Amino acid sequence: MTLMRAARLHLPTHTLTIEEVPRPTPGPGHVLIEVAAAGVCMSDVHLIDGTLGRPPHLQGDTVTVGHEVSGTIVELGDDVTQFTLGQRVVLQAGDIRGGQMHTRGVDFDGGWAEYALASVESVFPLPDSLPFEQAAIIPDAVSTPWDAIVRTAAVRPGEAAGVWGVGGLGAHAVQLLRAVGAFPIVAVDPVAAARGRALDLGADLALDSGDPTFREQVLSVTKGRALNAAFDFAGVTPVHEQALSVLAPEGRLILAGLSGRPLVVNDSTMFSYLKHEIRGHFGTKLDAVPQLVELVGGGRLDFSRSITDVLPLEKASVAVERLHTKEGNPLRLVLKP
Repeated sequence: MTLMRAARLHLPTHTLTIEEVPRPTPGPGHVLIEVAAAGVCMSDVHLIDGTLGRPPHLQGDTVTVGHEVSGTIVELGDDVTQFTLGQRVVLQAGDIRGGQMHTRGVDFDGGWAEYALASVESVFPLPDSLPFEQAAIIPDAVSTPWDAIVRTAAVRPGEAAGVWGVGGLGAHAVQLLRAVGAFPIVAVDPVAAARGRALDLGADLALDSGDPTFREQVLSVTKGRALNAAFDFAGVTPVHEQALSVLAPEGRLILAGLSGRPLVVNDSTMFSYLKHEIRGHFGTKLDAVPQLVELVGGGRLDFSRSITDVLPLEKASVAVERLHTKEGNPLRLVLKP
């Protein structure tokens, strides 16, 4: 039996340990990836600390974490002909199984390991020009805000947009909103460093959510129009009320940040009068990752500034703690087995 190193989460005790486990073997319709880079996401942090609760489809109490994965194909299932050994690829963050999305590194073993198993439907080729570290974060960190913007919110060029929470998802949302022609773009975060980052990435205005002149500044930058679309990437309940207070008539509030808390509209009459909408958003369609890979390869998007640091697999717990405490204002940390 061939063994490999993997970061294993033990759910009952919320402990993450580096262990030697059997290296998987690809069956029909699957390939084995030698992992080159694996992103560390806040949802990983919340999975580990128990905030997300028990994964709905996980068998057993232990799982290899990691849903943002890139690497090289090293083994093919018997019937796999569309890929070749040595091919550079990125993996979708999950698989459709029985009509339901199962998330990699949550519902089944993920990519914080030397090797990862993937169905051919979740594997996408990478151009040689795209580094593994940048490719790894496209599933979720980039694809989730991309789908929230172009599908759930259906943002059109010239529409004003606001982003609450300029972390891994929100920072990319700023870049993507700029790419689709949103204007102006308002970024909202209580952390000064995050606001500075938002401006560097293309926001037209960055505000502290506690600023007493918040509404006045939003109305000023939008020339009184208010926001056509507001995105909650923070998963914090007070965001909803604040976002609705600066939403234009027929504006959309998109909930992409998960909180597990009740959703409350304090003034239902005004909500109805202005024809506001609240739309939930989760994950991404399967075609988003290859779309984004094409856009990066074609020079339309650049995520070279997205990788704050690269750490060895053995430092997985350190990466989780850094993301949890915001040490060094990380945008995205990547593990390299």
